[in-house]
Amino acid sequence: MSGKRKLFEEVGSIEATRLAVQPGLIDQGHGGARGAIRVWLMMLFALVFIMIAVGGLTRLTDSGLSITEWRPFTGALPPMSAADWDSEFAKYQAIDEFRIQNQWMELHDFKVIYWWEWGHRQLGRVIGVVWALGFGYFVIRRQIPTGWTPKLLWLGALGGAQGAIGWWMVSSGVTQGEGVTDVASYRLATHLGLAFVILGFIAWYAMEMGRSGRDLMQARRAKETKQWGMATGLMHFAFLQILIGALVAGIDAGRSYTDWPLMGGQVFPASALTLDPLWRNFFESPGLVQFIHRIAGYLLAAFALIVWLRGRKSVHPNTRFAFNAVIAAVALQVVIGIATVLYGAPVHIALVHQVMAVILWVLILRARFLSGYPIATSLRGKPA
Repeated sequence: MSGKRKLFEEVGSIEATRLAVQPGLIDQGHGGARGAIRVWLMMLFALVFIMIAVGGLTRLTDSGLSITEWRPFTGALPPMSAADWDSEFAKYQAIDEFRIQNQWMELHDFKVIYWWEWGHRQLGRVIGVVWALGFGYFVIRRQIPTGWTPKLLWLGALGGAQGAIGWWMVSSGVTQGEGVTDVASYRLATHLGLAFVILGFIAWYAMEMGRSGRDLMQARRAKETKQWGMATGLMHFAFLQILIGALVAGIDAGRSYTDWPLMGGQVFPASALTLDPLWRNFFESPGLVQFIHRIAGYLLAAFALIVWLRGRKSVHPNTRFAFNAVIAAVALQVVIGIATVLYGAPVHIALVHQVMAVILWVLILRARFLSGYPIATSLRGKPA
């Protein structure tokens, strides 16, 4: 009896151990739900990336106020008849932007800016649908890894908030008799800032989903703490510069001083502090806002150099390459920024400057991720 009991206990122990260590479908590296969810996240990433670019074009073409109402559902349909177009044009003719700035417009001119804004809003709806369909699919099939449901719901909540903030921004420019011809710059900064936050979360989650849970747990033990902290600081600094850049865009400050490195022949522009009360200058003075953006850019580039010098000492080749990519992107962005100033922020250069900001943002996130979850490599440089 004792022999049989011992044999039974050993078999049971072996079987229990096998079941305990056998990973489920969701946690098998790149396969199963992790791989499918990552593909879905990358689709969302691409859509949000395009959304930021289209939003930049919408602003640069002064199209953002062409649709004067917020209709989340019925607004998905554009004007379908001549009467519908006349009605939309009449609404636009009633706001300050048309009466003060665009009285020259005919209906065919209005249609151009209308389609830009309609496309921008429509793309936002597409992103919402893609998120909802993907999330619903994985929930129904019970393929969402443990602990990931709140994260994926968080993306949906941020997307919904972005739609509301978008209208909050547009409504600041849809005025009558107030002499306002643009949206409030601080609302534009909030809207753009949240877009970068959403893109950042999507990119981070996609990077996590690209590796198995077990791999991430093991990699975390090799976390390069100092490097992680410096990359985190660079991430926050870059985000601040993005917000300042949005303030520049909101008041067209990039076209106010087109010389470099001086501003109007001076280090500090003469028109920087002409508004009253004083605090308004930090949001509405083209000279001061552009000056702050320039100084922040210099400081960001200097700090990025320091972070790169630290990052290139990493023992992990993939991490070193990630920081090399960051410093290269910073250098390119500085050059593009200077060109944007010297040429008076034309649409094509200004758009490249904004798109490059997105690329730099993602590269910083990638370097930070690899600092926290380095990829172990063999002596031959291949993943261990």
